[in-house]
This record gives sequence, C-alpha cells and structure tokens, in this order.
Amino acid sequence: RANLLDEQYKQHPDNTFTSTADITKQEEIEQAIHTLCAKLKHIDLAIVCSGTGDLNPSLDYALECPAIDTNVKGWTFVIDTLYHIFEQQGFGHLVAITSIGWLRGEPMAPAYSATKAYQINYMEAVRKKAFKSGGHITVTDIRPGLVDTAMAKGDGLFWVMPVNKVANQIISAIRKKKTKHTSPNDGIFSPSSIRIYHSTCIDYCSIIRVR
Repeated sequence: RANLLDEQYKQHPDNTFTSTADITKQEEIEQAIHTLCAKLKHIDLAIVCSGTGDLNPSLDYALECPAIDTNVKGWTFVIDTLYHIFEQQGFGHLVAITSIGWLRGEPMAPAYSATKAYQINYMEAVRKKAFKSGGHITVTDIRPGLVDTAMAKGDGLFWVMPVNKVANQIISAIRKKKTKHTSPNDGIFSPSSIRIYHSTCIDYCSIIRVR
C-alpha cells in the first residue's frame, strides 16, 4: 500500500512523512517507526490499523498463519514499541483499529475472530497500565463493524456501512479521546445486538470483518 502513501505525500508534501515496512518483519517495523520519530521529533497520535484474515472453514493451518503473524505477533510489537515511545515522551495517544469480530468465535474464520479478541484484551491491559502510570498516555480501541471495502469477505453480507460514515465516526471518537468506540455507533452494532445476531444467525450465514 506504499502507493497510497506516495499519493498523500504528493498532495501534501510540506506536512507528510512516509515510511513503509512489513508488519510481520520486526526489524523493518522497528526501523520504520524510528525513522518517523527522527523526522517528527515527537509523536502526538499513533493509529495502528493493520490486520488480515481468511475464510478458513476447513481449519487449514497454513491459512491461519498470516492472521496470527500479523494480528498478534506483528501487531503486538508495534503496540509495545509505540507505548514505550509515549512513555519516554511523557505523553501520547495510542489508537488501535480492532473489530466487532472479537465478540464470537467465527467458524468460517477462526483465527481472525480469535486474534481480534486478543487485540481487544491487550488494549484493555495497556489502557489499565497507562492509567496506573499516571494517565499521561491515552489509549483508544476502535471496533468497526462491516465496512464497504475490498477487505470485506464472505457471502450474504449485510449491515455493510459506507466508508465515509464510519471514518467520520472514528475521527470523532479519536478527537474525543474515547477509551473504546464501536463504529457505526447507531445502535445496530451494540455488543448486545451483536451477541443476539450471532446466536440466531451464525448457522445460516458467515460474516468476516477484516481491518
């Protein structure tokens, strides 16, 4: 996705810095983050938006590995690295884009739903750590529902939300420094409604949300 960063740089060259890396390769990620830190001098806000997942009803382990390597191993390294940077600065806002897919184990995509549950619990732990450390670091967990992007996979998808609507809600939640936010926030994707939805429909349709 480096081409998208290049487009942003061309549009806003005076206030854009770019750096790319494969999140599953620790040395690349570490170098990319430190390169940005050197250019920016300090980081006020970091948004971690990285995830993958495949439909895998047959439990093919090879299909699960990318989700584990990306959503758990690489993701955790990035979260930890950014948190340590904020600790050294004495301030910062750490945001992670997770998913409502954590609420239930999805038989069509076991690794995806499991790794999203991992991320959300990890963010809760980091939030508690930040609070006990004095509250100088804000931690926000953004949990999108199914958004109309190329990453949405599965048949019979519904409740698919437009990108602009979800993006605006996410921006608003970050500006308000919420601890956690489910998007869309119109009530359809409340935790209770998702649990009811899964318990009644999981045998009849498969939905995977990939962020």
